[in-house]
Amino acid sequence: MARTREFDTEAAVGRAMELFWTRGYEATSVRDLTRELGIGQGSLYAAFGGKEGLYQAALTHYRTTLAAAALRTLEEGTDVRSVIRSLLAERVRIAVEGGGRGCLAVNAACERLPESLEVRRAVRDMQDASRDALAEVLRAARERGEIEPRHDPRTLAAYLVTFLNGLLVSAKVTPDARALEPLVEVALVALG
Repeated sequence: MARTREFDTEAAVGRAMELFWTRGYEATSVRDLTRELGIGQGSLYAAFGGKEGLYQAALTHYRTTLAAAALRTLEEGTDVRSVIRSLLAERVRIAVEGGGRGCLAVNAACERLPESLEVRRAVRDMQDASRDALAEVLRAARERGEIEPRHDPRTLAAYLVTFLNGLLVSAKVTPDARALEPLVEVALVALG
């Protein structure tokens, strides 16, 4: 008879996400994970299939919590510059926390690619969702006359995602929001 799982899987994934985000995949051992989650190695393997499975679950959790919250801010705003400024500044603020832990998705790309196709897929899906949401907001802003009509919303959105990725890497090198936030203003110039 199979034993029932005796721990909260969702809470475990959240704690694992924080550990991976702070330490990275390679520097986080199965022992670190079992200690942090308060579970045995057998339970970790039974629930997630191992460290890689838990890492994938952590990336998914990141996407459905923090990344999804960032995208919701796009939908709630009216003035495109203010919305994008707030979105980028908030991502910088989160990235500089903990001495510059950056962004879990960008960290995953820097640490695990090109070897891990699963990580490539997860990060690409997050970036595609961000680009698509930004493109929709920019398309509406162009129709309202807030940005130059010559701008292609999809290209502009891809630029902003690329800029944000670089900004999030910079947050690891220079974990100082006051030094990085002025760069957001420079990126906003692209809106015309």
